[in-house]
Amino acid sequence: MTPDQQGTHIPDDSDHSDGSADTDAHTSQLRDGLRLVEVVREVERYVAEQGWDQNPRLFALARTAELVLLEPALAEALGAEADDPNSITPIEQDALDASKPLDELLATTMWPDDVVGAALVLERLMLPPEAEASLPADDEESLKALIAEHPERQDVRMAVVVMRNGQRECAVRLKSHDDDASVLLGPDLVPRLADAVAATFI
Repeated sequence: MTPDQQGTHIPDDSDHSDGSADTDAHTSQLRDGLRLVEVVREVERYVAEQGWDQNPRLFALARTAELVLLEPALAEALGAEADDPNSITPIEQDALDASKPLDELLATTMWPDDVVGAALVLERLMLPPEAEASLPADDEESLKALIAEHPERQDVRMAVVVMRNGQRECAVRLKSHDDDASVLLGPDLVPRLADAVAATFI
């Protein structure tokens, strides 16, 4: 019996003549992008509700449907999300060791296969590019001290979501504009931080 006699579809040129495959792929990309925006908003807002001056917070991202299979009691609490095969649930990890550099902690982070992504939220003091360019090239600790005392410093909270497949989304909140409507969103807002989280899946 040949493969097509067994019911396996063998595509031909007519399958994509109307461009439906391209449309479906584009729709899927848009849906995935919107889902990441929702996730990064969720984790950033969750941390924001607990105020400023927090240590970095790390989250694993899992498929909601898979969590419900493991813990059926979650279905009632999650509502409609429990039946959505594309829904993603953030799970906060143990507190990070604040005494160690963040890049070292991320370098030793490994995820099991059922983790489809990760999110990281942290705060930093930042300067406008022109002010930062005027700082002397000194050691890191001295630079931190200079930035902390600089009159143009800004308290910033950054959140990044990175999926195992490479998709990413970022959110940035300024303490001087501390409301949900002023949170900046975009996949490339904090690329170095997103790259560091992406490296935990390599």
